[in-house]
Amino acid sequence: MAAARGGWCLCEILRFFYSLFLPGLIVCGTLCICLLVILWGIRLLLQGKKKAASPSKNGKNHVVMAFFHPYCSAGGGGERVLWCALRALQKKYPEAVYVVYTGDVNVSGQQILEGAFRRFNIRLIRPVRFVFLRKRYLVEDSLYPHFTLLGQSLGSILLGWEALMQCVPDVYIDSMGYAFTLPLFKYLGGCRVGSYVHYPTVSTDMLSVVQNQNAGFNNAAFITRNPVLSKVKLAYYRIFAIIYGLAGSCSDVVMVNSSWTLNHILSLWKAGNRTSVVYPPCDVQAFLDIPLREAEAAPGHLLVSVGQFRPEKNHPLQIRAFAKLLNEKMAEPRPLLKLLLIGGCRNQDDERRVDQLRRLSEDLGVQEAVEFKINIPFDELKNYLSEATIGLHSMQNEHFGIGVVECMAAGTVILAHDSGGPKLDIVVPHAGAITGFLADAEEGYAETMACILSMSAEKRLQIRNNARASVSRFSDQEFEVSFLSSVESLFK
Repeated sequence: MAAARGGWCLCEILRFFYSLFLPGLIVCGTLCICLLVILWGIRLLLQGKKKAASPSKNGKNHVVMAFFHPYCSAGGGGERVLWCALRALQKKYPEAVYVVYTGDVNVSGQQILEGAFRRFNIRLIRPVRFVFLRKRYLVEDSLYPHFTLLGQSLGSILLGWEALMQCVPDVYIDSMGYAFTLPLFKYLGGCRVGSYVHYPTVSTDMLSVVQNQNAGFNNAAFITRNPVLSKVKLAYYRIFAIIYGLAGSCSDVVMVNSSWTLNHILSLWKAGNRTSVVYPPCDVQAFLDIPLREAEAAPGHLLVSVGQFRPEKNHPLQIRAFAKLLNEKMAEPRPLLKLLLIGGCRNQDDERRVDQLRRLSEDLGVQEAVEFKINIPFDELKNYLSEATIGLHSMQNEHFGIGVVECMAAGTVILAHDSGGPKLDIVVPHAGAITGFLADAEEGYAETMACILSMSAEKRLQIRNNARASVSRFSDQEFEVSFLSSVESLFK
């Protein structure tokens, strides 16, 4: 009797859910149709806005090409790509109209261009229109203490919407890695879209760090100590990777800056037929003009690090390794050593990081031998590199490493992290000869620095000449040829 009653209840429950299936299906279908109608209406609205604002001359409309680069005044390698890309496009397509979406609202367009000239020695040959975005704070990592990747990605959609409402271009290129803006501009804006990827937002390396419960700047210690939290974060990363791949696959043209980035983007975006490696432009000629000296005129050695003050650059590793080097007991007194950290600060978070690095130097007792140079002009950067013996780089899985190339072209003996672009593309043998050194931990950096400093000046000169001979493939000219070839299809 009880079994029969239980079976009857189960049948009633199933009948109840079945009765809701058809109405639910109708409601879902209606909502989907309404959403499609709304999105189509928004697209038509934006297309009308685009036609009304379309620049024309002699009755012919000109192509409007826009770059999404919210931090175009940051002064890093990504910004050098932006200005070199604009310069190359203006040479080949002088009739086009060029737009840069930027969040640098505290400066004028002219000040941005002057800053690009001071830092990179790049001056554009035609005007650029700057569209200033007020909601850049939506992509600041400080706004999202938890679920940072998701928060910044959703924030980039809102920031992209603000950009799209101010200017609807014909061609859109995301040059800062905000892949979630690509479907927005492609499907609502009706644009042909491309992307230059410096670093995948999520990568298999990041998944491995979480899966192996290793602490890092993007994997807090309290998560690594908790297996449940680690599994939850791993699931979050995997779901995010799928969504990120779908957004990136909307790109009509995909350019990546290194072999390391290529491998990750191919696995995530599944767009191999339209993806190519375009090495970022390095002003190698400006550094190659620096004469090499066979013997140091100065009584000591200068060690220089070039890179933005971001957490992933891992400047603390450089300072700790340098302190370990200074504290080593030597049979003979070592020449005076000085560590110079050169980089750009984008915001207050970066400035706080510099303060933390200064405190770290004080805690280790090496503050007198460590100096910081922030947002310095290009000529000053050249002067420091011309005096340096060693160039330092410490970011794990660096996507490329323009600072590494600059150090090699300037004639320093490079010591970079044994991973990513430096390992796969830059600090590689040239004609069978060594071009620099790689390390992956504090002890290894200290030992390698000591090894380099103990070499004869003639041995170091040989390595410096090899490095210089190897960097021509990263020149501005090579970048222009590869970049223009990749984006050509966007203008058809």
